[in-house]
Amino acid sequence: MKGDRRGQLVGAGLAALWFVVVLITELSTGKPAFVPGILFALGPLIACAVLDPVPTAGFGVAAVGLVGLTSAWNGTWGTAQMWLRVADVGLVSLAAVMLAVVRVRRETQLERMVRIAEVAQRAMLPLVPTHVGTVAAGARYLSAAEDALVGGDLYDWFHSDHRVCFIVGDVRGKGVGAVEQAARVIRAFRQSAAGSGDLATVAAEMSAYIDPFLDDEEFVTALLLQVSDRGHVTLVNCGHPHPLLITCHDGASLVDLPSGLPLGLGRSFEEVTVPWTPGDRMLLYTDGLSEARDARGEFLPVLPLAPLLRRSTVEDALDGVLGAVREHVPGGRFTDDLAVLLLENVDGDEAHAVDPRDYRVGRVHSQSIDAAPPGPTPLERTPAAATPNEPATVEPGAASAAGSVR
Repeated sequence: MKGDRRGQLVGAGLAALWFVVVLITELSTGKPAFVPGILFALGPLIACAVLDPVPTAGFGVAAVGLVGLTSAWNGTWGTAQMWLRVADVGLVSLAAVMLAVVRVRRETQLERMVRIAEVAQRAMLPLVPTHVGTVAAGARYLSAAEDALVGGDLYDWFHSDHRVCFIVGDVRGKGVGAVEQAARVIRAFRQSAAGSGDLATVAAEMSAYIDPFLDDEEFVTALLLQVSDRGHVTLVNCGHPHPLLITCHDGASLVDLPSGLPLGLGRSFEEVTVPWTPGDRMLLYTDGLSEARDARGEFLPVLPLAPLLRRSTVEDALDGVLGAVREHVPGGRFTDDLAVLLLENVDGDEAHAVDPRDYRVGRVHSQSIDAAPPGPTPLERTPAAATPNEPATVEPGAASAAGSVR
């Protein structure tokens, strides 16, 4: 790429080295019968692979000059043979400059498309606030696809006056199709969570909505969580890995939940309410964590991660977990997408459920974006009207807007 400074230096060094090799060879023979001067033309060709047109043209001028220098050295200056070599090297150098022009233009177009793709992908990643009422939250997302930010895994949150909900899910499949389905699941979650039904009803509505969009072999596993009150959480498992509960009394366990059918396959779901005391934490994750394999093909055990999840802050705990996963998989390379969501029961003021500082926190990797520009805050946005076929799309983090979709 044009911005690869190291690659440019290597390319320029190789082109210069080639000049030196040919020059030494030419000057060491001194015989008109052995004339490798035309080989100087390879220097600009090497340069055009990594350098901009102007530096490439500089190597072309140098190549023509070296042809003249060697011609004077071996006594062929002014001959027809010399002019033929100069013309050959000049034409090849001109072609190298044109190749550099075309390459730089295409690289610029590719960089522009990559930036657009990154913006589109980041728009898929919800902005999880650091505090929602009595819940401290943090999220991470790692895509297994090269040069991709998101895949088929997903997470999201919803807040209204009467409920706080979270979801972690995994779309069966990969590529653009999985990303499209993940976006659809998020829309269905926000639409259904805005209603007045219980969490099992939310899951059933989501399943019914996304079913027509799934192929015969497609489905979505998901885990839904709702903070019922300060002392309990309600969970619905739609064929998803069980969450890890870390209690404030140094206890840890995988929450035993009925494993319902995945979204798109099931029509009814069972919800379970478990104790949730201040200081407790709960890790929701996709199988990219629980099925991460080491060099021997063994899965990463989830329960031993509990000590890492007791670190001082939610963010530090998540960093520790992802570090453990990287150490477990060979070379730190993930073979599956991974999404994790860590929640903690903390003291909070439900009258100001969403921390205002969350308008300045970032998305899943850096957790830092520019401060929100002047104007309406996300809580003041008016959602677009829903179409007959699709629920209204709600901006990430716009809790009150999401709550008014229905």
